[in-house]
Amino acid sequence: MKFNIRILGSSSALPTSTRMPTAQVVTYNETPYLIDCAEGTQMQMRKFSVPLGRLQNIFISHLHGDHIYGIFGLLSSFNLLGRKQALNIYAPAKLKEIYETVLSLNNDELKYKINFHPLTADGKNLIFENKFFEVYSFPLKHSKPVFGFLFIEKQKQQNIRKDVIERYELSVSEILRIKAGEDLIDEDGEIIKNSELTTKAGAVRSYAFCTDTLPLKNLTAYFSDVDLLYHEATFASDLKDMAKETFHSTAKQAAEIAIHTNSKKLVVGHFSSRYKDVDSLVKEASDVFENTVGAEDGMLLEL
Repeated sequence: MKFNIRILGSSSALPTSTRMPTAQVVTYNETPYLIDCAEGTQMQMRKFSVPLGRLQNIFISHLHGDHIYGIFGLLSSFNLLGRKQALNIYAPAKLKEIYETVLSLNNDELKYKINFHPLTADGKNLIFENKFFEVYSFPLKHSKPVFGFLFIEKQKQQNIRKDVIERYELSVSEILRIKAGEDLIDEDGEIIKNSELTTKAGAVRSYAFCTDTLPLKNLTAYFSDVDLLYHEATFASDLKDMAKETFHSTAKQAAEIAIHTNSKKLVVGHFSSRYKDVDSLVKEASDVFENTVGAEDGMLLEL
């Protein structure tokens, strides 16, 4: 199944002529999952052909404006489009109060239900799952409570060999049990080990999202060995004091986190608008962690 990440916004607080603030879409099995919703997100979703009607889950990292101000317009557009299905929003608890205040002040009423799921900062928490994958939240460190997200496939079942099915004339129930890891007892009572009947399933794929945070050394408690890590790189190292004061990371620090968590690939983003050209930030990170790319609006990253 396809598992990819579309970067909708790669700038930090201020949009530029080429970069919008933070928003991303994770797509798995043709279903989109939105991470953060900055100003202009719904325009980016339309530009890059994200199917709005299939969106059922939104994950909000924190309540700074450059991560949430687009959600009010998006939810309003759903209303205008006649949405009926419920929408799940996983976010710091205060977002519910903020949105209900906006509705009340504007005397608006939604025609669909929003299920708010408050995030808690007590470690790694499973906040969403279906039969394909799981989503976890975990705390980061910023000037407001902030969360990272881990998207990870569930362990796939073993692949049963076709010649085995024919040789032992297996029933559907036997095939399902073998795929789940059981051995086979043949008609003579002999045990055939599962390893002789199956081939290994493909490795699970995973994506970790870390934005607006000081560099943290405890992230391995929440994830490691991910296929792709997105980590903010708001500043270059010459502004590391400013990064610390504003609870952000430098490009070099993002690369060091990629090494520390044994990530396979790093994408850096959330670039300060002071950088008209982010090549220097990408180079700073890639000098430390070679498999680094710089986020661009519209970029599609396949896992």
